[in-house]
Amino acid sequence: MISNTELPSTRPYLIRALYDWCSENGFTPYVAVKVDNSVQVPREYVQGGEIVLNVSMDATSSLKLGNDFIEFKARFGGKPREIMVPIHRVMAIYARENGQGMAFPVSDEQAPPAALSSVDGPSLASADSEDKPAAPSPGRPALKRIK
Repeated sequence: MISNTELPSTRPYLIRALYDWCSENGFTPYVAVKVDNSVQVPREYVQGGEIVLNVSMDATSSLKLGNDFIEFKARFGGKPREIMVPIHRVMAIYARENGQGMAFPVSDEQAPPAALSSVDGPSLASADSEDKPAAPSPGRPALKRIK
């Protein structure tokens, strides 16, 4: 029997499951990321050390939701960019339309995953962003806990 310290993280599996749920139900999956030097995103769209990425099929190409990284290509301000996010830097995945999804703790060192109840404040960036970072909209939904 494998001990709890040897088990792989559930985070990538939960991210893939919620991505599938969003996609199959016509929602737009967003990923909130705590940015550090291990995260490859356009820095001009990072606000407060965080970024929210639209990871829908319409906004990305070559999307890979792996066990260690989320990787894809997208356009920011009309320029193609390669995005790479370590799974342990993902703060949340949720549906843009209703805020339903799951949040995860993120610290400077890799922490064990656990579901949280809300995500506030990350900036928004996606493949359809204009030349300047998008400001959060006032009617932006809050993340809701799924029980």
